[in-house]
Amino acid sequence: MSNPSPTLAQIQAQTDAWIKTVGVRYFSELTNMAILTEEVGELARLMARTYGDQSFKSSDLNRDLGEEMADVLWVLVCLANQTGIDLTDAWAKRMEAKTQRDATRHLNNPKLGPAQ
Repeated sequence: MSNPSPTLAQIQAQTDAWIKTVGVRYFSELTNMAILTEEVGELARLMARTYGDQSFKSSDLNRDLGEEMADVLWVLVCLANQTGIDLTDAWAKRMEAKTQRDATRHLNNPKLGPAQ
């Protein structure tokens, strides 16, 4: 990839181009939802072994956390593309809503304690 920091729009366009050439076509939305669930499970498994209490199995040793996250992003982008979601727009709306809703919520949460 020539641009080391692609925008969400560029990621969506690159994914769409790949799907329509190399991938032939998108899997159905329900298939991609199932694949997303599978990919999130693989990420969760690696997180549990890396940061949690579970020990590594030999099949987990060559897994890369970044690659697992990218797999989740890939399928999420596929779902956005095939359902007509502009992730840049959706992200901006979500950040605005979260900022308004949580303006003081986390600052006043005694469970979070002082910033480290």
